[in-house]
Amino acid sequence: MVFVMFLIGLLAVVFVAALIAFVPDNVLPLVLVLAGGLLFAQFFFSDKIASFAMGAHEVTPEQAPQLHATIDRLCALADMPKPRVAISDTDMPNAFATGRNPKNAVVCVTTGLMRRLDEQELEGVLAHELSHVAHRDVMVITIASFLGILSGLIARMAFWFGIGGNRGRNNQNDGIPIELIIILISAVTYAVSFLLIRGLSRYRELAADRSGAILTGNPSGLASALVKISGDMGRIPTGDLRKAEPFNAFYFAPAFTKGSMMALMSTHPTTEKRLEQLGRIAQQLGR
Repeated sequence: MVFVMFLIGLLAVVFVAALIAFVPDNVLPLVLVLAGGLLFAQFFFSDKIASFAMGAHEVTPEQAPQLHATIDRLCALADMPKPRVAISDTDMPNAFATGRNPKNAVVCVTTGLMRRLDEQELEGVLAHELSHVAHRDVMVITIASFLGILSGLIARMAFWFGIGGNRGRNNQNDGIPIELIIILISAVTYAVSFLLIRGLSRYRELAADRSGAILTGNPSGLASALVKISGDMGRIPTGDLRKAEPFNAFYFAPAFTKGSMMALMSTHPTTEKRLEQLGRIAQQLGR
């Protein structure tokens, strides 16, 4: 994770240097303000946006006593504030956590997940999601994605409005239009940033699995839940999975599992890799 974050930072330095070289001084502040506004909205309203998009509604301890009791116990073990608890009325077995910090977090499970998992399996999934909250994964991924937001915005502005200005002779650099140079640099930066963020997301999923397994002391419960969820995902109507696919990064398990050729594009490690890690943790814990 440290290495990937270093690469993202290095890419940001190179891209900012390119912006200073090619984007006019009177345009660059506007672009940064717009990108910063998008990042601000994503950072402060991600929990509300995600909950609304997934049809989640908060529940009280009276409405979901077992769910609240499990989260209370895990939060006490982890010595962390209790997040808000929500349920999404869908048959797709899954869970997600969102929010910029532990005090503004939401942990949501679907009704399909609660119907399929036993108590130990549900505890493992909830521990995984609470690990995301404790490690501020939403904040980390949001900040890391700023470079992608900025490069995508600049590419669009260069294409739509021609923000190359009049730098160089006749707005050219050795015969190449400045706008084309900006678009190419931004497109390459966006693509590389996209792949690096997906890699960072996969590493943080593995870290959440590890933390969840150690918190409960029962990696087999989390592994069993992962097998059940991955297996039952194929029984969910394709239309429902397509609707959920844009939010794969939030979920405990992705709505669609990508093939080996698309592993670099995935937000989650393969089920096999996750189970392999949980098996090693079980051996370390003597389970």
